[in-house]
Amino acid sequence: MNDNVQYLSQESFDNLQKEMNDLKSQIIPDIAKKIDEAKQQGDLSENAEYHQAREEMSWVQGRLMELQQILSNAQIITRDPKNSGTVSLGSKVIITANGAERIFTIVGPQEIDLTKGFISNVSPIGGALLGHQAGDEVEVITPGGKQVYKIIAVK
Repeated sequence: MNDNVQYLSQESFDNLQKEMNDLKSQIIPDIAKKIDEAKQQGDLSENAEYHQAREEMSWVQGRLMELQQILSNAQIITRDPKNSGTVSLGSKVIITANGAERIFTIVGPQEIDLTKGFISNVSPIGGALLGHQAGDEVEVITPGGKQVYKIIAVK
């Protein structure tokens, strides 16, 4: 897999696109206005509003650059019906480990959400599961040591 590619669901792509558009059309102009208003107050060396607005502008511009990089390298995750039994990006995988059943969805790094069971394709578990099928046992070296996961189903 290409290291520069950012794997995203269509929903995440749309959300990041909206965030980028909001930064460009609303947030950056609002901060620029705050900076201009603070400059009009005179001595900038002791103007807290000016310094806060400049810091905010720096952060927002950094986030805008990050979003542009992500979106310009985005590849939308789509499930190939021919590979529906093989773990790939976008797969929902039911596994057992140490007698406990868990459900993971394999996503790109931008969409990780452990509360929803979304794990990255570059995480130890996500990367190890890729390419395997139901019935396979997969050994994974995790920070807690070696684990064996049995794949029950791939959806």
